[in-house]
Amino acid sequence: MALPLALAGAAIGSFLNVVIHRLPRGESLVRPRSRCPGCERPIAPYDNVPVLSWLLLRGRCRGCGSRISARYPAVELLTALSFLAVVLARGVSADLVWQLPFAAMLIAVAGIDLEHRIVPNRIVGAAAVYGLVVSAVVRTAEVPELLIAGTAAFSFLLVAALVYPAGMGMGDVKLAGVMGLYLGVSVVPSLLAAFLAGSVAGVAMIARHGGGARKRGVPFAPFLALGGIVGLLAGPELVALYADRFLS
Repeated sequence: MALPLALAGAAIGSFLNVVIHRLPRGESLVRPRSRCPGCERPIAPYDNVPVLSWLLLRGRCRGCGSRISARYPAVELLTALSFLAVVLARGVSADLVWQLPFAAMLIAVAGIDLEHRIVPNRIVGAAAVYGLVVSAVVRTAEVPELLIAGTAAFSFLLVAALVYPAGMGMGDVKLAGVMGLYLGVSVVPSLLAAFLAGSVAGVAMIARHGGGARKRGVPFAPFLALGGIVGLLAGPELVALYADRFLS
């Protein structure tokens, strides 16, 4: 099932590109069909094959030759690889009904935050509702843990946002809460990975730009998304490792 799901991930990544581009602008996700950003010519189905079409066209529109952002194949490839990694790490089970949508949501939010510096309520709200409904069906025994983890992650990021409002916003706080609803206790290593990655990026920016780095805002949702993927792929093992080394 790994390869078919990876291919499905590439196709879903193509839709995520639509979400990243249109949702923050308040545009429909269904109509009109995908168009060239330069000449607005509708993209033919044979030019809309994930990753492959962009490579064959060398990143340009077939009609006008306008350059098409590398973000499009990057999102498609990242989604395909994420789906593949989830299947290889977690296997094929009913849990895929929350694991794969969770991974897709993280990629969409990261892309939107990078491009528009916002974390849309429409995405995190829908993800929270979906996660709760699916968990009530396929993870019934885990629901109390998921609710506690979601509340704890939300509260932790809320305190961090209040202490350092320039570093993150309420969108990041809500995203952390949603991550807890999906990951349970695995949200702990997820947040640690997010803050570690964010710290490394901050140090790199300071080394490159010096004092001017403080004026260059760095969106935090992509780091939370990275942490979410870490928690999805290895969270239970990291928690067990910590418990075995320090709590037993």
